[in-house]
Amino acid sequence: MQQAVKTQVAEHRLTFAEVLDWLVEDKLVEAAAAAQVKKERRYYRGTHHPLAIIADQKWKQAAPPHRALSLEALTEWLAKRVGMEYLHIDPLKVDFSAVTEVMSSAYATRFRVLPVGLSSKEAIIATAEPYVRDWERELSAILKLDIRRVIANPLDIDRYQVEFYNLAKSIKGAKRTTSGASGLSNFEQLVELGKENKQLDANDAHVVRIVDWLWQYAFEQRASDIHVEPRREQGIVRFRIDGVLHQVYQIPAAVLIAMTSRIKILARMDVVEKRRPQDGRIKTRTLDGEEVELRLSTLPTAFGEKLVMRIFDPEVLVRDFSELGFSEEDHERWKEMTERPNGIVLVTGPTGSGKTTTLYSTLKTLATPEVNVCTIEDPIEMVEGSFNQMQVQPQIDLGFAEGVRALMRQDPDIIMVGEIRDLETAEMAVQSALTGHLVLSTLHTNDAPSAVARLLELGVAPYLLNATLNGVMAQRLVRTLCPECKQKIEFNRSEDHTAWDALVMPWKSNRPSTVYKAVGCLDCRMTGYRGRVGIYETLLYSSAIKALVAAGADLVALREQAFKEGMKSLRISGAMKVAAGLTSIDEVLSTAPPARDGVKGG
Repeated sequence: MQQAVKTQVAEHRLTFAEVLDWLVEDKLVEAAAAAQVKKERRYYRGTHHPLAIIADQKWKQAAPPHRALSLEALTEWLAKRVGMEYLHIDPLKVDFSAVTEVMSSAYATRFRVLPVGLSSKEAIIATAEPYVRDWERELSAILKLDIRRVIANPLDIDRYQVEFYNLAKSIKGAKRTTSGASGLSNFEQLVELGKENKQLDANDAHVVRIVDWLWQYAFEQRASDIHVEPRREQGIVRFRIDGVLHQVYQIPAAVLIAMTSRIKILARMDVVEKRRPQDGRIKTRTLDGEEVELRLSTLPTAFGEKLVMRIFDPEVLVRDFSELGFSEEDHERWKEMTERPNGIVLVTGPTGSGKTTTLYSTLKTLATPEVNVCTIEDPIEMVEGSFNQMQVQPQIDLGFAEGVRALMRQDPDIIMVGEIRDLETAEMAVQSALTGHLVLSTLHTNDAPSAVARLLELGVAPYLLNATLNGVMAQRLVRTLCPECKQKIEFNRSEDHTAWDALVMPWKSNRPSTVYKAVGCLDCRMTGYRGRVGIYETLLYSSAIKALVAAGADLVALREQAFKEGMKSLRISGAMKVAAGLTSIDEVLSTAPPARDGVKGG
């Protein structure tokens, strides 16, 4: 590829013909195709950038490997062609309050540039016009900083010119509006709440716009949780994406308080009450018109109310079990547990391991018009029309045990209990199963056999457990490799063998010939992973395990017997996902619990 010498090129905007000639010269586009489009250039006159017009042709590279000439790929090519640095604008990594101080919105629009970074020595300016440099010398003199130009996607520049400046304007406006209120609501000030109770205007247009922006970006970035966290001087907003928290932005403390109040109003929560934790929910729509439910939780901290919004996608209720990561064997064992007319089925795992999704997807398949499905939850995770859902209300002594007792008088066929936390709830679940009902619930244990031991520790009699338990499934969520950038690894180094052996030990499993590793690209935000999938450990409560429980056998004996009967550990389930190219060895090793001592088979 030839490099253009920037200093020898006259000041001008890129032309459509010029860029097409370069693409032909670099053997990315066939000359005939370029000539045909040039003939139709009358259709492409206007303000659109040449790269955007070419990307609309949906061409692929003329030479192998025939990759698609997307706008991002063309932008990266242009940067190399003109000898400049390429940058993908990630809005979550840009401090737009700082960069929008570099130049006015009118100045940025006039020269089609966008400030994306600022330090004590330089300002980083994104452009899609490498040969327009009139502004550079002028701006450097005004700022007294070096200017570093980078090539970026022209449509991203146009979009973020509007969004960054509008959002920065809203935050400034909200800050002015709330300047009379205390910016801090820390622990020391909580004792003075009765003396000074200034309410911020949560319905201020600036605050409304900021909250709308927050949700919009969370949906776009596939966030599962939004954290709004107060600090002494600046509040912090973070998104959890594929299980990992990413800091999004720092917001002035007074604006953060107004944002929290705005969200609490929408969730019908008590705006004045800031000393007690509260729960709420909001139903909204994405820009594409899809319904999204947010579950809210506030927590009083040293510097004010911390707000967490969990984002629930209603589509999880209609997902196929294969989409959740169930293998055929996992699904068959799970169906054997859940399709019995009565008994207890347990799902175990830590918070955020996908238990709710598994239970809701299962209930959705079981909730036919012929059966009555009732749930008691804390809180109701997702509202579903085919269930009868009830929420725990501790303030009126309506706990899980009381809820199950009430549900028993509602002629249920299937009962879902949010969590078994104590002996009273466990006994109510057992009684429900004994009287002919199917009971689904969750426990917080590391693996499936530990759930049996946990129920016995709570005080459930072994003979009652043997009479009611159908089975237990433990699960975790592992990040799936990005299909665009995952890289194949040949098993030809000792460290590869060591990693695989650590994954499957003490179980014997043939090493696959190849596995994949995480690399990182724009599609996965340079993490190497995009999305998550479940790994499962399913224990069928067989007659042999019942005999061990009746005899008072220890956990090691229960676990060993389960493996003899075909239960695969979470790590083995993860190893199968690795062999299928869905995830990496490192991801499974960091997520699934290790093998337990004393277990010899599986």
